[in-house]
Amino acid sequence: MVNQGVEDFLKSPITKVVGLTLFAFSFFYLGQHWSDGNQQLVFFNNQQQSDKRLTPSISISPNANKTISSEPPPSHPSKPPPVIAEKFGVIDENGVMAEDFEVGDFDPDLVDKFRNLNMSIVKPDDVSAAAVEIDKFSLCSEDMREYIPCLDNVEELKKLDSTVRGEKFERHCPGKGSGLDCLIPPPKDYKTPIPWPRSRDEVWFSNVPHSRLVDDKGGQNWIERDNDKFKFPGGGTQFIHGADKYLDQIAQMVPEIAFGNHTRVVLDVGCGVASFGAFLLSRNVTTLSIAPKDVHENQIQFALERGVPAMVAAFATRRLLYPSQAFELIHCSRCRINWTCDDGIYLLEVNRMLRGGGYFVWAAQPVYKHEIPLQEQWKEMEDLTTRLCWELVKKEGYVAIWRKPSNNSCYTGRDAGTQPPLCDLSDDPDNVWYVDMKACISRLPNNAYGANVTTWPSRLNNIPDRLQSIKLDSQISRRELYKAENGYWTNIVTSYIHVYHWEKKPFRNVMDMRAGFGGYAAALINLEMDYWIMNVVPVSGPNTLPVIYDRGLIGVMHDWCEPFDTYPRTYDLLNANRLLSTEQKRCNVSTIMLEMDRILRPGGTAYILDSVNVMDEIQVVAKAIGWHTNPRDTSEGPHANWKLLICEKSL
Repeated sequence: MVNQGVEDFLKSPITKVVGLTLFAFSFFYLGQHWSDGNQQLVFFNNQQQSDKRLTPSISISPNANKTISSEPPPSHPSKPPPVIAEKFGVIDENGVMAEDFEVGDFDPDLVDKFRNLNMSIVKPDDVSAAAVEIDKFSLCSEDMREYIPCLDNVEELKKLDSTVRGEKFERHCPGKGSGLDCLIPPPKDYKTPIPWPRSRDEVWFSNVPHSRLVDDKGGQNWIERDNDKFKFPGGGTQFIHGADKYLDQIAQMVPEIAFGNHTRVVLDVGCGVASFGAFLLSRNVTTLSIAPKDVHENQIQFALERGVPAMVAAFATRRLLYPSQAFELIHCSRCRINWTCDDGIYLLEVNRMLRGGGYFVWAAQPVYKHEIPLQEQWKEMEDLTTRLCWELVKKEGYVAIWRKPSNNSCYTGRDAGTQPPLCDLSDDPDNVWYVDMKACISRLPNNAYGANVTTWPSRLNNIPDRLQSIKLDSQISRRELYKAENGYWTNIVTSYIHVYHWEKKPFRNVMDMRAGFGGYAAALINLEMDYWIMNVVPVSGPNTLPVIYDRGLIGVMHDWCEPFDTYPRTYDLLNANRLLSTEQKRCNVSTIMLEMDRILRPGGTAYILDSVNVMDEIQVVAKAIGWHTNPRDTSEGPHANWKLLICEKSL
C-alpha cells in the first residue's frame, strides 16, 4: 500500500511541475556558474540587436554612484586575442605591399574592426591586481610650482661631464622610484585662464607670476605688465612692429610659401612668447613654438597660457623629438643658435626635420649688419647652406630665406669628399627617442614620400604616401586601418561634443596621449572645434608621427613612463585612449596619472577610455589624486570590455 501511494504521488501533476521547476533551476545555476567556456550561458536578453556601425551615444554606468570596493572585481569574459599578422594588405612574393593596392569606398564596418583591434582586452595574466588602496596624494612644496621633472633634475645635472653643447637643457629624468609622488600646487590666486582668442593678447599675471621677460624684453614689444594682466603686443626682437607685418613681408618675399595652403606646419625655434606662431594661427598655419628652459625660462609657459602650441625643447646633443620632413617652414629670429658650429650639426638637424622643398627663414644680425665678425658669420652660413644644396631664394632687409631640395639629385651630384657627408643608408631619420644628432645629411626617400603632400585643408583627410612606410602589424591593410580610425574617432568625438556640451567648455590646449594616425585631432578639426592638438606617439608602439605631420598636424614622440617636457598646468583636455592598460606592463598607472595631473590645468578634464580590467585601479588612483570622476559606459553598453572615465581636476 505504501509503495502504491508513493507511486501515485510521483505520478501526480503537482509532483511533475515541482520536479520540472527544480530541474530547470539546477540547469540555470550550472549554466551560470559552471560553464567551462569563456562565455556564460545566457537565457534571456532584452537588448535589441545593435547596428554594426558605432552609434555615437554614451550612457551612464550603473556603477556611477557606487563606492569602489576593496575586493577584486569579478572576472570579465574576454574575447580571444586577434591573430597578429606579420604582413598585411596585398603583398608581393617578397612580402612587400604592392604599390598599386587600392581600397574602395569607406566601409562603416571597418570602425568595428578598428575598435576590436585597438581595444582588445588585456589578458588576465598581464593585469595587476585591481584591489589596490592608495592614500590621498599630498601637495608638493611651494618651490615646485613650475617643476618639469626631466629638466629640473638638479642631482643628475651635477653629474654631467660637459655642458658646452647645452646638455643641461636636455632631458635628465629621475631614476626609477624617485619620480614625482605629490601634486604640483598652483600659484597663489590662480584663476581660470582667459579663454581663446582673447588669451592670445592677454593672460592673468597670477597664473604666470614672473616678470623677468618684461624687464629684459620690454623695449622689444614682446610683453608688458598691465595691473593684474600680462599683455602681448605681438612684437619680437627682429619684428618690433608686430608679427602680422613681419609675416606679410615673408609672404611677399617668397609667394610660393603660401601660408595656410602650401605651408601648414611650421617650427619656430627660440620662439620668445610665441607671437610668431600666435599670429600664424589666423592664417590656417599651425606653428610648434619651442625654446629651452634657459635664463628666459618662462617663454614656453607664457606661450601655453596664451593658448599657442608650444613645448620645451633645445638644440643640444640629441635629435629633437619630431620626425623627418615634418615642417614646411622652420623659422629662427635671433634664436641665439650658432648654426655653423660643430660641422653645422644644428643646421643638419634642421635639414632632417625640414620637408623636401621646404623653407628655412633666418632673421638675424649677420644677414644685414656689416661688422666684420658678423659678415664672417654670414659667409660661413652661405658656404654651409651651399654644401647642403639649399638655394638662397631671397635676402631682403634683415631676413634671408633658403629652400631645401625636394630630392637627392643634388646630394649625389656633389664632388667626392664634400662635407657634410650623406648619412648611412642604415640611418633612420625618424628614429628620435634619445638618439644623438648626426653631422650628416639625411637622405630623402627615392619615391618622394613626404615631399609631395597635398595642400591644406585637403591633406587632413587624404591618405599620405608615407602611410606605406610605417612599420606595424595588422590584420587589415594600412589604408583600411587609417580610414577605420578616422571613422571611429569621428563617431566618438561627435558623441563627446553633443553629450557633454563641449561648446560650453573652455577647452583650448588639447593632448591626445596615444595618437595613432591622428584621427582624434582630425575629427576635432573637421567638426570645427577651435582647439589645437598635441598628438603624442608613445615609443611603445609604431612610429606614426610622419603620417601625423603629413596630415598637417603636429605631434611628438614620447615615453609615458617618463615625464613630458612641458610646464605644469598647460593642457585643458587630455585624451587617453587605451593608454594605461598598454603602458601598465612597463610602469605604474599612478606614475602616468600623476604626470597627467601635473600637466592638466585646474578645471581641466581627462577622458580615459580603457579596459574594464584596469578601470577599478584607475578610479582608485583618480580618487587619491583628488579628481572628480564620472564613469560612463560606451555605446557598446554596460557589458562591454571597456569603459569611459571622465576626470575633472578641481580649480
